[in-house]
Amino acid sequence: MIVRPVAISDLPALLDLTRCAGPGFTSLPVNEERLAHRVRWAQRTFSGQVERADADYLFVLEDREHRVIGVSALTGAVGLREPWYNYRVGVTVSSAPQLGIRRQIPTLFLNNEMTGQSEVCSLFLHPEQRRGHNGRLLSLARLLFVAEFSQLFGEKLIAELRGHADAQGCSPFWDSLGRHFFRKDFSYADQLSSMGNKPAIAELMPRQPLYTCLLTEQAQAVIGKAHPNVEPAMKILGAEGFSHRGYVDIFDAGPVIEAPVAKIRTVRDSQSLVLAIGTPDEQAPVWLIHNRRLENCRVTSARAHQHGQDLLVDRYTAMRLQVQPGDTIRAVPLLRHGRPIAA
Repeated sequence: MIVRPVAISDLPALLDLTRCAGPGFTSLPVNEERLAHRVRWAQRTFSGQVERADADYLFVLEDREHRVIGVSALTGAVGLREPWYNYRVGVTVSSAPQLGIRRQIPTLFLNNEMTGQSEVCSLFLHPEQRRGHNGRLLSLARLLFVAEFSQLFGEKLIAELRGHADAQGCSPFWDSLGRHFFRKDFSYADQLSSMGNKPAIAELMPRQPLYTCLLTEQAQAVIGKAHPNVEPAMKILGAEGFSHRGYVDIFDAGPVIEAPVAKIRTVRDSQSLVLAIGTPDEQAPVWLIHNRRLENCRVTSARAHQHGQDLLVDRYTAMRLQVQPGDTIRAVPLLRHGRPIAA
């Protein structure tokens, strides 16, 4: 398996993946024209032709038969070109001592506090390929890319995780809040969001703090809860140091998790090593390895042995990375503390 920058020839495979993903995968809509535009923009990003505010690093996961089976992405910075809204979950305290009443009421505050940070997004792995290290490779390859090119990203990485919705694509949070101001159901708002209209929809939302006790019980119950389909991805990022600090999506109240770049496990523990060719045995640990290139980026996972400043891999791994003995690579153990990462 190899993670690499997207190519325009990947467009048919991307369309198939987006059809598998279903509703809620707004960053990659089932729309050939919009997908083609994003692919071309990603190619410009990898070639260094765009500013950080517009950077969109779109990766694909390719198997040994050169089939695209997954996709993931990094955004250089959010909110620098158009407002980036979240709700921050806080508490409003009301007190009437003479009546013996004191209330702490959870409250939603509309904010732009994530402006300028970088985002990990657009993660989807074909259901038939969710085995072995595939999910970890697809998710963590982006973090190793950030480790190598940290100057291209903000001080934090954030991830907006999909919130709860039923089988028909209805969101209890949206039905209790958003539709009163937008007067459309969640699937329609979701579709508009995928077409780049999320800031316009957000502008219709109230600016005043919102007391969650005024929402339905169903809506209150899903605030900050991730959709079951994205819980494995949330666990992988959680093991890397991401945490939920009270920010949620304005549409479905899915959690926004975050981590300082310098404290992310893959970034913090990665090393610049010299590639050597050999035959690692079956007891060798699995490493995440990046060829240290931007436009021709390649990341893979493979068994390897570290000997001082050398990392010994097999010849096939070197070929997939498009590197030669003596080249420098960036690498980090795929597993944390000798144990598989959660999920």
